[in-house]
Amino acid sequence: QVQLVESGGGLVQAGGSLRLSCAASGRTFTNAAMGWFRQAPGKERVFIASISWSGQYIDYSDSVKGRTDISRDNAKNTVYLQMNNLKPEDTAVYYCAVDLHSAWLRTVDYWGQGIQVTVSS
Repeated sequence: QVQLVESGGGLVQAGGSLRLSCAASGRTFTNAAMGWFRQAPGKERVFIASISWSGQYIDYSDSVKGRTDISRDNAKNTVYLQMNNLKPEDTAVYYCAVDLHSAWLRTVDYWGQGIQVTVSS
């Protein structure tokens, strides 16, 4: 019903910046939280950031707080993740996610396929 497509990943040097995008298509929705998870090799998928429909409620994990900004453009059904001062520990597959029934990314209803971010030393 909802398809999420990530873009903007790739290879960057430590200290660099990257902006990920996630475009939603299919079923139209409102009042849905969107955000990002990531999964590093050999580790579990973990929460990174979320943003409510209006942008009023924003949450970041401690691992990225202070150097990461999440935003959204509802007219384009797109959520963005701006990552600055990237570290090798940020290397992971990043997944876009949607929660149709919460201002927070409490329960994921739809996942993107994931996009690789690699940070070199």
